[in-house]
Amino acid sequence: MSISILWVDDEIEQLKPLILFLEKKGFKVTPVTNGEDALSLVGKQQIDIIFLDEQMPGMDGITTLGELKTIQPGIPVVMITKSEEEEIMEDAIGGKISDYLIKPVNPNQILLTVKRILDRRRIRDEKSAQSYLRSFNEITMLINEQPEWNDWITIYRRLTNWQLELKSSEEGLQQVLQDQFETANAEFGKFVENEYYDWLRSSRSDRPMLSPDLITEVVMPVIDEGKSTFLFLIDCMRYDQWLVFEQMLAPYFQIETDFYYSILPTATPYSRNAIFSGLYPSQIEKHYPKLWMQSDENETSLNQYEGELLTALFERKKRGIKPKYEKILQTAEGKKISEKIINYTQSDFSAFVINFVDTLVHSRSDSPVLKEIAPDVSAFRELTRTWFAHSSLFQMLKKLSGEDVNIIITTDHGSIRAMRDTKVLGDRDTSTSLRYKYGRHLKCDRNSAIYIDQPADYFLPRGKMNTNYIIAKEDYYFVYPTNYNKFQNKYRDSFQHGGASMEEMILPLARLQPK
Repeated sequence: MSISILWVDDEIEQLKPLILFLEKKGFKVTPVTNGEDALSLVGKQQIDIIFLDEQMPGMDGITTLGELKTIQPGIPVVMITKSEEEEIMEDAIGGKISDYLIKPVNPNQILLTVKRILDRRRIRDEKSAQSYLRSFNEITMLINEQPEWNDWITIYRRLTNWQLELKSSEEGLQQVLQDQFETANAEFGKFVENEYYDWLRSSRSDRPMLSPDLITEVVMPVIDEGKSTFLFLIDCMRYDQWLVFEQMLAPYFQIETDFYYSILPTATPYSRNAIFSGLYPSQIEKHYPKLWMQSDENETSLNQYEGELLTALFERKKRGIKPKYEKILQTAEGKKISEKIINYTQSDFSAFVINFVDTLVHSRSDSPVLKEIAPDVSAFRELTRTWFAHSSLFQMLKKLSGEDVNIIITTDHGSIRAMRDTKVLGDRDTSTSLRYKYGRHLKCDRNSAIYIDQPADYFLPRGKMNTNYIIAKEDYYFVYPTNYNKFQNKYRDSFQHGGASMEEMILPLARLQPK
């Protein structure tokens, strides 16, 4: 695979001899004349090294560098400048450049710089590969030693960190990691199938924190500290996505990341309503029947009353505080709230639901263009990084970093790349979700799903008589025998949620304090 170089210089026409020289050496060079064009390319295509002119009209090199590092912190950048002023070099080095060159540059300088950076990366990748192969046996032992719920957090955390660490490594090593991830998820599905029923009946000390515990156990104690408290819930965010967001937030906040478990199904109507109500779905149905009207055709319809459920929770548990609640579905809504975010510091507690990642997950299923842009987990992660870098959410958080506030960031569930289909039988009233279904007399391969024959035992709405639930394990998705090949091909390699996998159930829970 050829090395891709992005060269950013407002006088790019004068650099044609250098570009031709590099292309003859087998490098792929993309020339642009300004920082804005560079930013639009980063995250959309593979770029291995950036050569960046320090003095450009408009967005100069130092400013462009800062924005580039926000989008892709690990990308090597070589600053090219006419000046040797110490202040400029300190600014550049402070922005984490990989090297800098003084104009005029010659072909050999450029070539040696590229080779030095690539060699540095090769050595780093080799060391990472060696470290992972040593870690492989440790993780395998953890998986095989009947791990408890907290051990599964450790397993998932380590595997996800290796995903990010090895993203530029050779395909064979990445395949080993993927296979280990799949092995872990197979065992995790069995673990959840065996333990989940007991969790719902266990004392809090014997089980993980679950969705209904989040507000009372995490948010309310933080409110008690006396500062204005913000909860940002990013719908459908996975831990690997949080890690790239965390990199961008690190300059502004001290961040502590913990984890909790989503309830089943790991789908917005169940998990998010459970968070904001402090109740399980069957309890919501019982105590607030007007706020729970089960309709599988439109998930959004089941989440119309989160603000009311949150208010009711505070009335039960923490009288005297009236929480604010905002749901951000569109870019324009986010921009309006971002402009007045400081006003929310006058309130004791404000909760914000950000819907974009979930929208992206569903859109990728139906869009060949998005599948082309984000063909795998790594590329999908980079796509969400690009969104976050330019999002109103990031702008809100940067503004709040200058205030004396407490911030909590989490999600209601994650998603998994669904790669294997399994046939399901049910009547016409069966729900349409791909990773979980409820209906009458549902049947599928029991190895691929968790069967729930008595929904009330799992604190799920019972619905009509003889209703049961099936919840997909590993990376399976449900397909009806009718038009089987059509839907098998349509939904294979789509990101889905609702099932029992580490990516969907084990969720990041971060506390941010401004530096």
